[in-house]
Amino acid sequence: MDKFPLTKNGFIELEAELKRLKSEDRPNVIAAIAEARSHGDLSENAEYSAAKEKQSFIEGRIQELEAVISRAQVIDPAQNKSGVIRFGATVVLADEDTDEEKQYQIVGDYEADIEKNRISLSSPLAKALIGKETGDVAEYMAPGGKKSFEVLDVIYK
Repeated sequence: MDKFPLTKNGFIELEAELKRLKSEDRPNVIAAIAEARSHGDLSENAEYSAAKEKQSFIEGRIQELEAVISRAQVIDPAQNKSGVIRFGATVVLADEDTDEEKQYQIVGDYEADIEKNRISLSSPLAKALIGKETGDVAEYMAPGGKKSFEVLDVIYK
């Protein structure tokens, strides 16, 4: 069975989502289904169909989260004192083309979220960064062509 690397915070977030789905969302959708059933003919009841669809989504997400959590390999980035980029590192980069600074944390696939500047360990950028140190240049092929970033800082928090 494969293990999924997760940061400590990512694991806590997934556990919280699972708890919310089980304790709030599941009972709410069950109540919505019961309410829709009381309105009569189920074949023409849009509320019932929508509630059943939502229930299916919630149950699927619960199963997915339980599988991930049971196979999670939790890694606390704060325990790493190295200056080398590894899983969990927060990396400050300078785009060599635009001099724009960017900051990303390298996380597991299930906690990656570009809007929160968390990139997956399996992404091309993260693969290019692993093993680099402050001052190194990481190059990778992006959809728009070759990109180069200078590593300005490596932080473990």
